[in-house]
Amino acid sequence: MKKTKQLFASLFLMSFGLGTAQAEYTLNLRQGVTQISQEVYDLHMLILWICVFIGIAVFGAMFYSIYHHRKSKGHVASQFHESTKVEIIWTIIPTLILIGMAIPATKTMLDLDDVQDADMSIKVTGWQWKWEYEYLDNGIHFFSTLDEASNRARQLGSGIDPRSVPHYLLNVDHPLVVPVNTKIRFLFTAADVLHSWWVPDLGWKKDTVPGFINEAWTYVEKPGTYRGQCAELCGKDHGFMPIVVIAMEQDDYNAWVESQKAGAEVEKQQADKEWTTDELMAKGETVYTNNCASCHMADGAGMEGTFPALTGSSVVTGDIDAQIELMYNGKGMMPAFGQMLSETEFAAVVTYTRNALGNSVGDSVQPAAIKSLKSSAPMDEEEDEDDEE
Repeated sequence: MKKTKQLFASLFLMSFGLGTAQAEYTLNLRQGVTQISQEVYDLHMLILWICVFIGIAVFGAMFYSIYHHRKSKGHVASQFHESTKVEIIWTIIPTLILIGMAIPATKTMLDLDDVQDADMSIKVTGWQWKWEYEYLDNGIHFFSTLDEASNRARQLGSGIDPRSVPHYLLNVDHPLVVPVNTKIRFLFTAADVLHSWWVPDLGWKKDTVPGFINEAWTYVEKPGTYRGQCAELCGKDHGFMPIVVIAMEQDDYNAWVESQKAGAEVEKQQADKEWTTDELMAKGETVYTNNCASCHMADGAGMEGTFPALTGSSVVTGDIDAQIELMYNGKGMMPAFGQMLSETEFAAVVTYTRNALGNSVGDSVQPAAIKSLKSSAPMDEEEDEDDEE
């Protein structure tokens, strides 16, 4: 009786919530914008109609026989066993059907894995909970994270209607930009746990596995913005790990490449600049919101038993060098932010956590100090390798 009441209560709540649920409704695969996505769609439709035809034929014959040869009409069931002819027929026909389905399926699978003769290569690394992109042909490198508007709206008690946020949970701060009419080879891996890079319009998805490299490719002919998300349950913020791909004409893409290189130069110059505490605090708040608040909460209270509080933390209010080392190299579930943040972002968020969120240590760290730490890290690794030899 109790389970019955629970069932009806669940159905009532589901029905009550139907008016407010927001989701795209579709009954079929998306056709996508690439040749390979069209091949996948055509294969899907071919197999679907073969199955529909088989279903109609089999169930039609079965229902016809049941109705027109029923006992009430005086029909008597035939008695026969071990008909070699029938067994040969029902073995050959399904075999031919499977072969007919396997030929186009095999062709599509081979096309999906054909990464040869690519014009450019992009390495994609999954992190909890962001994507790292590295253009292997021109040295451009950046992290892509859920955009700030979606990140603020998703917080409990934010008071922001998610429907007022454009492309809620499907927008990022730094999209992946690619040129059209170019064969692009992707190399997929992960830095922590399993992720899956999925953009439906491209026609495929690929798992990113720590310690392994998976490959895929795409060739986008139409400029536009194509959205996706992580398709592997990768942790508490799995739902906040979107992907945005912007395909541009070659001239626009070349201009974007130049702007990225110019921005990298500006970032290097900022690392040498002497920042005021107020400047670091202002930038640090944004960095904290986009990278730390999802675990340690917006107010620094953390999650008991999972993520420690930063407010009053002995690490945050203690020796600043120890905090920098911990954040730089990571520990447990906390990633190595030294690889993920620029020198300026890293210095800003360290300063912010020590002088906000209920803390008031009063000190700060300059980006130049983090730059010095980063430049010395490769030397330390080389020394370790020499020691091992």
